[in-house]
Amino acid sequence: MDAVSAIIPTWNRADLLAEVLPGLQGQTRAPDQILVVDNGSSDNSVEVAQAHGAEVIALPKNVGFAGAVNEGIRRARGEWLLIANNDVEFPQNWLELLLDRAQGEDASFATGKLLMKGEPGIIDGTWDMLSRGAYAWRCGYGHRDGPVWSSPRRIWFAPITAALFHRRVFERIGLLDTRFEAYYEDVDFGLRCAVAGLDGVYEPRAVAMHKGTATLGKNGRRVMYLTARNQVLLLAKHYTRRTLWRFAWPLFVGQTLALFAAGRHGHFWTAVRAKMDALRMWRSFRNDQQRYTPALESNLIAAISECERQILELQKADGYDIYWRLYFGFVRSA
Repeated sequence: MDAVSAIIPTWNRADLLAEVLPGLQGQTRAPDQILVVDNGSSDNSVEVAQAHGAEVIALPKNVGFAGAVNEGIRRARGEWLLIANNDVEFPQNWLELLLDRAQGEDASFATGKLLMKGEPGIIDGTWDMLSRGAYAWRCGYGHRDGPVWSSPRRIWFAPITAALFHRRVFERIGLLDTRFEAYYEDVDFGLRCAVAGLDGVYEPRAVAMHKGTATLGKNGRRVMYLTARNQVLLLAKHYTRRTLWRFAWPLFVGQTLALFAAGRHGHFWTAVRAKMDALRMWRSFRNDQQRYTPALESNLIAAISECERQILELQKADGYDIYWRLYFGFVRSA
């Protein structure tokens, strides 16, 4: 039986650790190793993790979500690596369902359905997809659970809120890009998977509860800043000059609407500043363009175009979010 290592990054939320660790240990297929990566917490997170029998990687300072996950990956011993936020509640058979599905379909990774804690029947997340406008959708977010979200499928983008990865994925495409810090680091990772031809599975029977941005605060200024900045950094890293030109109109529409989406939460100028900061960082991310051969660029364009087509299909099937109604009102789907 393949061993499973669970990796839980945390920062100053000992209360959440006290809830998530027993939930992992009580799984019908419990992880063989539980690693808590503490991002320099000033509370008693380390002591709580140790009291629950977890191995602790105590970092001297906060290196961000991606940096903490990478430290866990380096220390993990399992063939399968479960990466999860500290604010997820798992039913007892969650890991068993994901592992059985991933192994049965020879998938590189697997994720399940997340529902919002305190909002009965409302989707927090399933799988991710990326539009040509560099705006990612956590599919189903805010929608009521139903048949659209209850069918198994192959996916390219697994939200690292709670997902299971085979070790070979990291060996092939590398670790998370710490330059993103948090937010869109998993979209970047999923895009790298898609370009490399790696895919996974969505298992809707594996249903967990997610409190949602419990550490930084839902729709908080820092969340909005990182999201807005990292959308542009994703472009710098992955969109070649040819791709930027080819997707110019969707990019203009998508990023303009992204600014107004931030404005709805009172963070318009935060998002503007974030995108300006990203432009100043643009050149350092462009160095990654060197790896894009014509074949890989073709894979990138095909993957993003297919994602956008599926976003439109799902929006039609389950009701339009205002962002996507406006986006597809201006942009013809790929």
